[in-house]
Amino acid sequence: MDKHLSEEDSDNIDWDTEDELEIQDTTFSSCRDLRTNGQYAISGDGEASSSSVPGQSTFIQKFLVMGFSEESIAKAIEQNGENSDLVLDSLLTLKAIEESPEEQPSASPHLEPCINSDDSSSEYNENFLDDVYEEDSWSSDSDYCTNSAKQCYVKEESSSLSEKEQTILFLANMGYPVEEVSIAMERCGPEASLAELTDFICAAQMARAEDPYLPEDVKPKLNHGSGGYKKRKMFNQLCKSKKPRAIFDEETIRLPKPMIGFGVPTESVPAIIRRTIPEQAFGPPFFYYENVALAPKGVWDTISRFLYDIEPEFVDSKYFCATARKRGYIHNLPIENRFPLLPLPPRTINEALPLTKKWWPSWDPRTKLNCLQTAIGSARLTDRIRKAVEAFDGEPPMRVQKFVLDQCRKWNLVWVGRNKVAPLEPDEFEMLLGFPKNHTRGGGISRTDRYKSLGNSFQVDTVAYHLSVLKDMFPNGMNVLSLFSGIGGAEVALYRLGIQLNNVVSVEKSEVNRNIVRSWWEQTNQRGNLIDFDDVQQLNGDRLEQLIDSFGGFDLLIGGSPCNNLAGSNRVSRDGLEGKESSLFYDYVRILDLVKSIMSRQR
Repeated sequence: MDKHLSEEDSDNIDWDTEDELEIQDTTFSSCRDLRTNGQYAISGDGEASSSSVPGQSTFIQKFLVMGFSEESIAKAIEQNGENSDLVLDSLLTLKAIEESPEEQPSASPHLEPCINSDDSSSEYNENFLDDVYEEDSWSSDSDYCTNSAKQCYVKEESSSLSEKEQTILFLANMGYPVEEVSIAMERCGPEASLAELTDFICAAQMARAEDPYLPEDVKPKLNHGSGGYKKRKMFNQLCKSKKPRAIFDEETIRLPKPMIGFGVPTESVPAIIRRTIPEQAFGPPFFYYENVALAPKGVWDTISRFLYDIEPEFVDSKYFCATARKRGYIHNLPIENRFPLLPLPPRTINEALPLTKKWWPSWDPRTKLNCLQTAIGSARLTDRIRKAVEAFDGEPPMRVQKFVLDQCRKWNLVWVGRNKVAPLEPDEFEMLLGFPKNHTRGGGISRTDRYKSLGNSFQVDTVAYHLSVLKDMFPNGMNVLSLFSGIGGAEVALYRLGIQLNNVVSVEKSEVNRNIVRSWWEQTNQRGNLIDFDDVQQLNGDRLEQLIDSFGGFDLLIGGSPCNNLAGSNRVSRDGLEGKESSLFYDYVRILDLVKSIMSRQR
């Protein structure tokens, strides 16, 4: 996709974010090829390639092996044509009606008309809300629950099938296309839970449905009635039928609730926190590492192991400002005598954006924004919401409210007029994240680049709270090595704390971001030296030794390596720390070890 298309013209957006993509749709690079190999591979025209049976088409065979009768298959084909997804949805609907007479509608059991994803809210948007609702994504209880449900369900179907075949059969009976189940199992791995598989399939379907470059005739139709909702309802009911049990795995680090780390200025800590830092982790220099909290299982164990087994501090920025941002931090800083930046930032949407209060409907319960992303909702979406709401004199019905709230949470839309919502402006992003107004403006930087740069940045108030302990330690200023600097969140935090920046070595790949930091440096009349590099791999032992010799060493090494392969909704290349971008974490470790070694030799 062209990352520079105007959001006014298209729903095509840039998902190349270093956020938790915690929370956003995944645009799969291979989503157009999702119809590939599986137990019953489907070719481009929708026909199965399994072996033929005399007198029956391969299209019908595919549904016969799932256990549907020829009569019901014929009826479904008559209603929907030879469209695999619609036929399967129709078969499942008919089956559900036969098995659950109490839920049978008065009308004939035909499928509800398919609703294009552009006009409906998805039933699978929970990933977008990870940064709004407290949820331990690392809990293995749910995995046990869903897998137990599967075992209970498939036991009645077949005892002679392999585990993989049982999983395919179970998900097929829930209504997921066999070929997409096979792809999900291949991508997510043999140990993936049912929750992970269903999330993968649904995210892929949504990505394909919203891809503006994918022909309409091959896009999946997200059926709001008997499709997505019925599948998810069936899945949840099966999960609830089994009581979860404790499961022990290799992972030792888990996300806390509430996510307040070692304390935040707005919440009381229930007990005195004591932490031990290994002797080899003592400075100089102090170091501070950041990344998304909702990373794949085991990632934070690995990060902690490489950073001297220091316990991570997990903090959600909603305790500092009006927007959520769940992050993990590993550092060797003291945790006593911290203090926040003053004045304290507004902590609710209406406080941060007071003009929205007049138009905020009583049925929109939001007080916090979701995690700010690298893209915004389109004008077409906001117009669709306006039309949906103004079609009713009073409060819209619940189904319309749900659609609107889902989209508002997903895209951080705010009310700016009667029945009118709009995405946040770049300067509102800057304010919410703790940056000065117009920090990313000018110098030929497009709005698209501004949103992308801000979406990948630190939340300044959160980071400044952790760094505040350095103010009294360095009354004459600091030398800082800033890795993966972005738009200078660390530098802005130190400056706002009143800490003089004597020398800053900034390493940032993006030329746009380097220009933003350079412009800020000049506008704030910094008296120190700003030295920038565009690649962390340029910092080898010789280069670091030259830098350390020139100004006497670093007092702080700070940064957060790319999270592209860690983010929750990146199910194409969520390869953890072995991914192409996120493996740069090991460069952080390499550089930290080199700096500590060189400075210890010179002491």
